[in-house]
Amino acid sequence: MEYMSCPEAAKKWGISGRRVQILCREKRIQGVSKLGYMWLIPKDAEKPIDGRTKQGKELYHE
Repeated sequence: MEYMSCPEAAKKWGISGRRVQILCREKRIQGVSKLGYMWLIPKDAEKPIDGRTKQGKELYHE
């Protein structure tokens, strides 16, 4: 399986690297794992729904 780093995921999904780290820590990204200090995110992982927005809350709680 191929993996990407937090900065690569951030660029791909159009969000900050810090937000990707938070999503990893909360296990909101399917298949994420940690190796030392680095998060390993599967290349085919989908961007999680943002539950902080009104639209995201509606989708997240369906």
